[in-house]
Amino acid sequence: MPGPTWTFASGASEGWIQSGARPLHADGLPRMRHVARKRFGQHFLTDGGIIEGIVDGISPSVDDHMVEIGPGLGALTVPLLRQLKHLTVVELDRDLVTRLQANPQLTVIDQDVLRVDFLGIAQTAPDRPLRVVGNLPYNISTPILFHLLGFVDVIKDQHFMLQKEVIDRMVASPRSAAYGRLSVMLQWRYEMVNFLHVPPQSFDPPPRVDSAMVRMVPKAQPPVVDVGAFSEMVQIAFSQRRKLLRHTLGAWLEAKGYTGPFDVRRRAEEVTVDEYVALHQAVHGSR
Repeated sequence: MPGPTWTFASGASEGWIQSGARPLHADGLPRMRHVARKRFGQHFLTDGGIIEGIVDGISPSVDDHMVEIGPGLGALTVPLLRQLKHLTVVELDRDLVTRLQANPQLTVIDQDVLRVDFLGIAQTAPDRPLRVVGNLPYNISTPILFHLLGFVDVIKDQHFMLQKEVIDRMVASPRSAAYGRLSVMLQWRYEMVNFLHVPPQSFDPPPRVDSAMVRMVPKAQPPVVDVGAFSEMVQIAFSQRRKLLRHTLGAWLEAKGYTGPFDVRRRAEEVTVDEYVALHQAVHGSR
């Protein structure tokens, strides 16, 4: 069964509150309203209907081994804890860490998410793959996605709030303006779907862009690639996307001594993910 019900009350009595108990606060200091910090890219989700839609999309189960990135004031944390025994959260803001540590259902990792060892977290419950969720800071969302790519083998799925424009690029099809390096580098490894639109007024303070939720499920049998070498090739291909590939990737292939079939009289966005994977495997002699 899930643990006791905790809520995060804001205002004059801000802090974690257990049903039937007095408000708790870890450091015993006067409680203050938290002001969003621009340097952390903080925009706190406040729309109850959107929160319900997100949790429904995640569909947590009581024994899930779940990690939330950027729990903030607990907008997702609280409803998730109603359905989970335990939740690990990654939070860098020290004021928020103090508040989160007051809840015994939480394991709080007070560290930059780009330095977090998700393999180490997974090894604490090796029989249950990680489920990673969160409202990602928009200013470092792409680095976070690439960081998690390194731990994909121990992850069951990912559900993230991101800038809608970023998700559009993640799920874009070839021959579209949104299709680019991010599309290729994620689509070779994940099945992805945009499942919820989130308008600016759902946040406090409201961002200047629309947001959305993306579901990312690792492919059961992904193509075999050397991620570093594949990333280098894709980055070169899209380095001058208005030019034909003969000016960018063509020169790179020539330097690699590759003389096999590949039409470089195209632009980078005209090449499918499967074609990039096949080219990488041909250049590096693996299939």
